[in-house]
Amino acid sequence: MILFNYETDFILFEKEIIFENWVEKIISSEGKKTGEINYIFCDDLYLHQINMQYLNHDTLTDIITFDYTEGEILSGDIYISTERVADNATDFQVSFSLEMLRVMAHGILHLCGYKDKTITESQKMRQKEDEKIKLFQEKY
Repeated sequence: MILFNYETDFILFEKEIIFENWVEKIISSEGKKTGEINYIFCDDLYLHQINMQYLNHDTLTDIITFDYTEGEILSGDIYISTERVADNATDFQVSFSLEMLRVMAHGILHLCGYKDKTITESQKMRQKEDEKIKLFQEKY
């Protein structure tokens, strides 16, 4: 089950079912199964507080993923700061929609076991993000 929760005025720019189907497609393309996945869209302050409380990081970030995966069944809470996504879209000179797709895919890829701490891991993560964005663009 994939749920979308809002701690800000932001609402997904399309019908949620489109995103739910896309996320399920990402999961199945990685040979995994869907458990309970919660996307929580919030602002910088909300995510900064989570970053401080649970990770002891005093920084702004666009996404934090809490992984509750068991075996091949992906489960987790994916917090996304819509403010960070908007700022990153400007910085990377891409649309907000494209950057949101990248971040949403990024959280699922973390649940699939992909990391991004090293340069090599980051390159692989970016490649996978691009691949998963194409899944969305092919369908919708």
